[in-house]
Amino acid sequence: MYFSRFPMMAYDIKGDREYKLLPNILRRVKIRAGIKAGSLIFDQYNVQDGEKPEDIAFKVYGDAEFHWVILVTNNITDRYYQWPMRQPDFEKFLEDKYGRGKEDVIHHYETTADSGRTTSNGPDDYSHRVEVNSDHPNPILVSNRDYEERIQDKNRTIELLDRRYVRTFVSEFNSLIKG
Repeated sequence: MYFSRFPMMAYDIKGDREYKLLPNILRRVKIRAGIKAGSLIFDQYNVQDGEKPEDIAFKVYGDAEFHWVILVTNNITDRYYQWPMRQPDFEKFLEDKYGRGKEDVIHHYETTADSGRTTSNGPDDYSHRVEVNSDHPNPILVSNRDYEERIQDKNRTIELLDRRYVRTFVSEFNSLIKG
């Protein structure tokens, strides 16, 4: 289990000076930027609708227990908001966040940048756009749904550690997390 790797700490849950030993979940290990940028040890992967980290870990690494490797290497700390939602969950999320019938209301306006990159690098790249006021000439309307779908699309693209390096990663992680 993932949290069994963490060192234990004494914690007073109720403030009554009765301490319990718990895994120190505040301990973090970050992948060095140079390693993360290494295109030879990571492959890009597009998460399919309904696919969970456990499913991908089993498919790629042969063991669902390595799901935490996928989460750590992608700096995912919240599986609900940082992992792509199933379509029914996404629709419920939109309704809860914006209100029934307001999913397609204008979230903000954008325009194509005047300087720097002015074109996209594919259908899911909006980095060439900038947010503007509604009185800007010919603004592009972005609905609540469009805005949230962009976030989902971004969450859908993850990096997978090459299976040859998983055991080494786990070993180094264990060493670092114990401190």
